[in-house]
Amino acid sequence: MSGLAADNSDVPDAIRRGLGMAARAVGAWCDLYRPQAANAPLDGANRLLRLPATFANPGGFRVPVGYGDALWEGYFDAGYSRHGDYIAGPEGVFFIAAQPRLGPLLCVKTNRVLGFSRPAAPAAAGVSRYVGVQAGAAVSLLLDWPASVLATRVGGRGALPADAPGVEGSAGGWVVLLPAPRIGAGPVLLRPGDLVHDDIGRAGVIGSAELTHLGWRLHVKQATS
Repeated sequence: MSGLAADNSDVPDAIRRGLGMAARAVGAWCDLYRPQAANAPLDGANRLLRLPATFANPGGFRVPVGYGDALWEGYFDAGYSRHGDYIAGPEGVFFIAAQPRLGPLLCVKTNRVLGFSRPAAPAAAGVSRYVGVQAGAAVSLLLDWPASVLATRVGGRGALPADAPGVEGSAGGWVVLLPAPRIGAGPVLLRPGDLVHDDIGRAGVIGSAELTHLGWRLHVKQATS
């Protein structure tokens, strides 16, 4: 008993080294990024280092990842990474959702690049005054952020800003998973009503915004008008 560490404090470090050795054997070299500003987290100025990494279904390497599965296990040495970092390599772009002390990391695979903005408050209603949202007057919150975007369409009605996702006959929308970046003194807070646009020209409005210990989970109403 005297040869064992009383608090097992070296166990997490040993596991991280083991994951790093496994990634070196079967993974590929990737770039680790840590966002420092509200724009372009994968900018070269945010790259911390290169490291070998590989990713697998949480059910194991023998189980393929299916449609609509955004969560992956990351196998790499987490000694230099932290929650909210991005990892980009041959298998795609992931962000780290959680770094447990024991075992592989929980990562989210991204499939779209998003921008978020907040519309200016509409003018008071009056004769010949337009009181709707004016995208040109919106204030940018985040720009060019890789995120996981999964569609939630129900029914076949045309897409309108008021169509709620998940309601029969509505145009549906997206579920968006995104890190919760801390820019400057605190986190960038997203809220219902904020505007969303992606890299393939789609637009939407945040219907609900849930900040969890893993990051943001947003329900976005898709809009085409």
